[in-house]
Amino acid sequence: MINVVKIGGNIIDNPEALRSFLADFAKMEGPKILVHGGGKEATRMSESMGIKANMIEGRRVTDRQTLDIVTMVYAGLINKRIVSLLQSLGCDAVGLTGADGNVIPATRRPAKPIDYGFVGDIDPSKVNDKFIATLLDAGTVPVFCAICHDEHGTLLNCNADSVASAVARGAAAIAPTRLNFCFEKPGVMTDVNDDNSVIPLVTAESFKKLKEDGIVAAGMIPKLQNALVSAEQGVAEVRICKAEALNSEGGTIIRTA
Repeated sequence: MINVVKIGGNIIDNPEALRSFLADFAKMEGPKILVHGGGKEATRMSESMGIKANMIEGRRVTDRQTLDIVTMVYAGLINKRIVSLLQSLGCDAVGLTGADGNVIPATRRPAKPIDYGFVGDIDPSKVNDKFIATLLDAGTVPVFCAICHDEHGTLLNCNADSVASAVARGAAAIAPTRLNFCFEKPGVMTDVNDDNSVIPLVTAESFKKLKEDGIVAAGMIPKLQNALVSAEQGVAEVRICKAEALNSEGGTIIRTA
């Protein structure tokens, strides 16, 4: 079983939480892949340079200047920080963008109805699973940031959840794959203020009702959409859980039915 694990900004932003999480990740047995975001750090870096982050419906508008910043932060600062910490834990990792090995090509999102700039959408069928297999066969742990490319020399800022889903679907062509979305909450909950309200199972049908009832909203919607598409396209299991629960049971399992 290949484990693809995605971590979000709340873990990345907390040095102690990050080190603890990576220690747990390093202990995971079998082939594994890590995907990370880092939007909060990119926003801080941008504002420190006098460039205000422009967000529309929770998504970052990426002009040329912002693309340079997110590339420096995601592919440089955060990615190499994670790789160096994993090396210190005896986990032989390599940091990658989607351009490396042409592993994750993307297409620039159309400018209408909203022009997000240099933002990419990924076609999972184009993920270079042979390159991923080569790394895993060598005992190396790939660490992907959310920077991809258009195959014509332009880098693109992509959604980290989408990157994780695409990588998991590529990995599923190699061996059965589990996709783990790890963040600060214990799963999908009926009440975000009650950690005991975790919904153990979400299906395509129940997701529709949860969305209609307003129980899932904002950033949880694309996370669940990505999870369901992954399940539909060959990923054996998708789980949303608290980072601390990586090597234990619990969280929310996402299935098509």
